[in-house]
Amino acid sequence: MKIIFFGDIVGRPGREAIKKIIPELKKEYQPDLIVANVENIAHGKGITKKSLEEILESGVDLATSGDHTFSQKETTEILENENSSLLRPANYPPGVPGKGYKIIKIGARTVLVMNLMGRVFFNANLDCPFRKADEILEEAGDGIDAVIIDFHCEATSEKKALGYYLDGQVAAILGTHTHIPTADEQILPKGTAYISDVGMVGPKNSVLGAKSESTLNHFLTQKPFKYDLAFSKDENDKVEVNAVLVEIDPNSGKAKKIERIRKEIIVG
Repeated sequence: MKIIFFGDIVGRPGREAIKKIIPELKKEYQPDLIVANVENIAHGKGITKKSLEEILESGVDLATSGDHTFSQKETTEILENENSSLLRPANYPPGVPGKGYKIIKIGARTVLVMNLMGRVFFNANLDCPFRKADEILEEAGDGIDAVIIDFHCEATSEKKALGYYLDGQVAAILGTHTHIPTADEQILPKGTAYISDVGMVGPKNSVLGAKSESTLNHFLTQKPFKYDLAFSKDENDKVEVNAVLVEIDPNSGKAKKIERIRKEIIVG
């Protein structure tokens, strides 16, 4: 099985890039499943119905999220839909709308996609992602051919720790949130594909998708940071696309390969 996973999609530039890049990647890699983190698709912060529909219509099969999941009011209604293709971190406290994992059929195979969020350096009081992963795996039981986890997390140490904690039990642990792609893609000793951060799908000439001027003003003055999405229709402005391809042996549920995908495209 082949799965393509996109890192955090940022605003309209990211959405436009996804529309352009998916047909190309489908032709090149012929994936069985496409998953993307969408917590930043609505002008860089949160998720709206329209922006999510746009991503799903572009060819993304399932969407994950993170700390900005509830930044837009519409997200609660999206998650209350039992058939929603949007996941929120599974380790939110009980009673929060939505689901933290979904089981998907790919032909005769069954894939479980799980969304978790880290606790280090976040202000949210979340349940333990390690124990929550255990709960979900036990709840899912037998009959799952592969498990993919989006671990939305600030600290690389927490990400890597989860990697070793679940090594051999899941096919892949793919880090999101920091928007910067890391060069540590690997197959862990017991067969789990791992990368600390996939990176973002967003404006190349930016600071994590935001205008550099806004970010610099914050760091130089310590005034509150206003997220101004970096986007222009200049033909020289590019969007960076960061994703990974994971190949899985469905008989063992372990990874055979993880490959970083990094491209630049113009969407203006």
